[in-house]
Parts: sequence; structure tokens; C-alpha cells
Amino acid sequence: MIILELFYIFAIIGFTSFTGVSMVPLINAEMINHGWMTAAEVLDIIAIAEMTPGPLGINCATFAGIRVAGIVGAICATMGVLMPTFTICLLASVFFTRFKKNKLLQNALSGVRPVSVGLIAATLVSLSENSYFANMLPDWTSIIIGSVIAYLIWKRDLSVPKLIIISAAMGLLIVR
Repeated sequence: MIILELFYIFAIIGFTSFTGVSMVPLINAEMINHGWMTAAEVLDIIAIAEMTPGPLGINCATFAGIRVAGIVGAICATMGVLMPTFTICLLASVFFTRFKKNKLLQNALSGVRPVSVGLIAATLVSLSENSYFANMLPDWTSIIIGSVIAYLIWKRDLSVPKLIIISAAMGLLIVR
């Protein structure tokens, strides 16, 4: 069955590559070797996958699957390419659940947590320098919008799409 073959091929591609561009030669070889696509069609798939949002490897798998076997093919190819991620996450959750009371793991997590917060804080400072201060001068438009959005996140718990729309509207109103 072509559906199972698509799943199997993309699972192998997912397990033997490191996503993105490293998947392209494997996808190319498989599509051509099975006679499902020509080299030109594979190039078209890659171009479309590169232009659409999301990871290149997953987009390529989805578009190749839909080209070969329709919507079901797209689902099977995408699920196949996601198998490594799913497998690793499943194993990590089993490992974590089994050893969550382990003193060594707890000590490791006690070290990882503050480092994670520090990395996020460093990124926040770095992005803030570029977003709120141009040439060492405050960008008041950005500071006002950022402050309003921070307030709406903390006090009103608005959804991300609503916050983006509010930010865009404020930008249009303040800049004009």
C-alpha cells in the first residue's frame, strides 16, 4: 500500500537526518527512485516548502505526501517524518516519570532551571536593546506598545492573536 510506504519512507528519513536541508537529498532520492515524482517536481515541492511557514522537512513531507497520495498521503508522510521527535519525547517522558524522584535527576534539574531562566532573561535584554533603544536613544513608540502589551498579558490574559492585532493597531495609530 502506498500510504504505508510513504509513512515508512518518511519515518526512515526522519530517523536518519537532522531535519531541514539534510532531508532534501533523501526526499529527492526516494521520490525519484519510487517514480512518484520527477526531479523538477521535487524542486517545486522544495521551493513551496521553503516559502511556507514551518520546518522545511515537515513541509516537504506534507507536500510530497499530498502529491503522491492526496490528503491521506500528506498525513502519513508528515506523521512518518515526525516519528523521531515523537519517539524521543515519549522516551524522555517515560524516563522522567520513572526517575522523577531520583536525587541525581533532581539535582540536575535544580541546576538547569536557573540556567534556563538566565538564558531567557539574557535573550529578553538583548531583544529589548534592539527593540526599545535605537542608537542608545529610547524608542518611545515601542516602549509604549510593549508596556501596554505586557499589561494585557499579565492582567487581562488575552490570546496571542488578539495581542498581535492590538499591537498592530497601536503601531498604526501612534506612528501616524
